[in-house]
Amino acid sequence: MVVCGDDGLAHRLAAELRGVYREQVTLVVPPSGHRVRQPVVGRARAASAALLDMVNAAVNRSGNGDQGGGTGRELEATEPTEDVLADAGVERATALALVYDDDETNIRAALTARRLNPRLRLVLRLYNRRLGQHIEELLDQSAALATGGGPGSGSGSTTVLSDADTAAPALAATALVGTSKIVEADGILLRAVERNPPRPGEVADPGLCTLALLSATSNDPAGADGSEDSGEHGPQLLPDAAAVEAATGRGTVALEQVSYSGPPLPAGRAGVPAFGELFSRRLRWSLAGLAACVVALAVALMVVTGDHPLHATYVILLDLFSINEPAHNDDIGRQILQLLSGFVGLLLLPVLLAAVLEALGTFRTASSLRKPPRGLGGHVVLLGLGKIGTRVLTRLREMDIPVVCVEADPEARGMATARRLRVPVVLGDVTQEGVLEAAKIHRAHSLLALTSVDTTNLEAVLYARSVRSRVRVVLRLYDDDFATAAYRTLRAAHPSALTRSRSVTHLAAPSFAGAMMGRQILGAIPVERRVLLFAAVEVAGHPQLEGKTVGEAFRAGAWRVLALEVSDGVSDGGRGEGAVQQGVRESRLVWELPDTYVLRGSDRVVLAATRRGLAELLGRRARRGADV
Repeated sequence: MVVCGDDGLAHRLAAELRGVYREQVTLVVPPSGHRVRQPVVGRARAASAALLDMVNAAVNRSGNGDQGGGTGRELEATEPTEDVLADAGVERATALALVYDDDETNIRAALTARRLNPRLRLVLRLYNRRLGQHIEELLDQSAALATGGGPGSGSGSTTVLSDADTAAPALAATALVGTSKIVEADGILLRAVERNPPRPGEVADPGLCTLALLSATSNDPAGADGSEDSGEHGPQLLPDAAAVEAATGRGTVALEQVSYSGPPLPAGRAGVPAFGELFSRRLRWSLAGLAACVVALAVALMVVTGDHPLHATYVILLDLFSINEPAHNDDIGRQILQLLSGFVGLLLLPVLLAAVLEALGTFRTASSLRKPPRGLGGHVVLLGLGKIGTRVLTRLREMDIPVVCVEADPEARGMATARRLRVPVVLGDVTQEGVLEAAKIHRAHSLLALTSVDTTNLEAVLYARSVRSRVRVVLRLYDDDFATAAYRTLRAAHPSALTRSRSVTHLAAPSFAGAMMGRQILGAIPVERRVLLFAAVEVAGHPQLEGKTVGEAFRAGAWRVLALEVSDGVSDGGRGEGAVQQGVRESRLVWELPDTYVLRGSDRVVLAATRRGLAELLGRRARRGADV
């Protein structure tokens, strides 16, 4: 395996491949003076090395040091040129990950690598999703022509991923339901819910299934990102029914579907302001008063002259706009009404002019940034509209969650998205006094601090805590040690409030590693200091699944089949009692499969697995102690 990158994701991905899948990895990184966010990369490298040392120590203690496993080397190069890729062994490699922060660098290197090795499995990190689809098709077509295989032959496959897209569901779910234990499958958001130990005689709700048993003495159920501790008294992942029934005094982690029932923030149509936004409150009252005067004058004219109501209204409007004949020969009542109508017409002219000017001004600023509306409460305050913040904003608005953004740079990447979605934005440095107040932090439901500076995120969270101590906060922190220390301190200082610290690379690395191994990773859910992966797997070629029932395919502590992908309207084909005959929802995934359902080679399933269990399913058995 070859990994090329210039930030923490490259080191985290290399550690994942070495420590979990026991692969030989060549890591290509820029020289020390040319790295992006140098302090972050240095800390990620240290975490990567510490993780690898821990894995090797565990292997040596188990007496299996002679079995080979994950090794590798590190190269330094400013750019992934053809010579650098050749030196890294791309021509003989199984897979190459290009995870530079710049899309152009990744694309240029991918084109070069495809020419050097048409059978190479490519994994690209691209933020531009539309461009990524075209690049993926182009590279797959090039590989098929070079190797003589068809487009679906599986030779030289290409996968385009975005760390922002991978981490966004978890971050959005944290603001929604207070946890980052989230996975998306076929458009459905699922979360892992921590349930307290059941009382005597009480039956715990397993949800869709029970994913894990928590540690009996766990005080850190959703801790900061960092190294995992799988000790003897740690959590038990994917337990069987007997283990769940025998567990006493231990909480559980159950899988259920995410839903939101809070008050939505009316967004309106993009670029089209609501009617109430066209005119100010004072102008609306002025128009209403003039309309009432016209009605009153029409009624008075109808009483004085006995005209039909429609004709009386018509005459009053003619007088109002000064286009009627003077009432010289009419009675005194008619003349007075004409004078009053003319006076009202004089008042109407400036009001109509003001209405036109306000409407034009509203339409001119329809594409500009909105301000937080008065009385807003229960919303999410999102700090930072970079690539991560933009993706999280999109996910929150897709679920109709009210959001107020805070951004210091008016030219930030996500400003156009905020305008398009009609989301209120406060421009200013979040560390300055009054900025968070303008975002209504004192009435907010949660705070998502997603800027690229750790200290800025921490400062914003501390200030938000001083304004509202119980506000739910989520920090994006790069440094694992810093994240752990900040999390524990905030939890100790505010035990009744919810605090989470998240690393994007920690959330994204399992998906990139799974793609390098040739599998689709749907998401990762942290369970205390360990991780469960959710993957879409073809049953064919896996003897642990093919021809077995769902119950027989389940291996406690390794993997569990959760759902079956079917086509709309597909029946069971007369496969008997164990077949899925009902329950096909609008989604193409069928959940809650019976244990008697027999998995066929043509089936595609979604399963939950530990890292070691997934590595075993992929045909590369992890050694003892590798599931860390």
